[in-house]
Amino acid sequence: MTQTDPNMNDDSERPEENGAGGAQSHEDDVTEAAQAEDAPDPEAVIEGLRDQLLRALAEADNARKRAQRDVKDARDYAVTGFARDMLDVADNLSRALGAVSEEARASAGPALMTLLEGVELTERRLTSTLERHGVRKVEPAPGDPLDPNRHQAAATAPAPHPKGAIAHVMQPGYVIGERTLRAAMVVVSAGPAQGAPDAGAESGAGEAPADPAAEPERRERPGGGVDVSA
Repeated sequence: MTQTDPNMNDDSERPEENGAGGAQSHEDDVTEAAQAEDAPDPEAVIEGLRDQLLRALAEADNARKRAQRDVKDARDYAVTGFARDMLDVADNLSRALGAVSEEARASAGPALMTLLEGVELTERRLTSTLERHGVRKVEPAPGDPLDPNRHQAAATAPAPHPKGAIAHVMQPGYVIGERTLRAAMVVVSAGPAQGAPDAGAESGAGEAPADPAAEPERRERPGGGVDVSA
């Protein structure tokens, strides 16, 4: 009876084990190579993180500036509504003082003068209080250029000013900070009226009239012409 050598069984199984181990090692190498190819570039990662950091810092700085601007606007324009309501009071005080002529002031008694001085003092105090809170009066002079951001054209009229300039101020305006609280109501010049003397006519207005005796004698001819003789 033939006996099987146990060493032959071990040798026959070793090549299979060696083949399986080699295949596994090859697969591991392939996997590591694939992972190495898929791994991001460290320099690219660092550059991306730096860009994100710079963007975050810029957004934080912009948010800080916006917050500061909002706080400043809230502080500067907090009294906008109240100041706009007080403009009617300032207008009424100005109208009251403008209704009294110089002749009436000259002939006014002590009681009326005291009243006028009180109204003037109240107007000055109101103006100074508005200015202390950033509210300033805008009252252009005739001839000034029209500013659409500060002036409101209510009408046009002939005036001895350049066309498009301010001819008359109907109502003063007010600004608060850099914003227009109320535009000044003005009349815009449409230029000199038609038929008004120009500069040449005005310069020649003082010249002496020509002497009629120095003009040549004009006689009508029978044919309808005019004969001029010295």
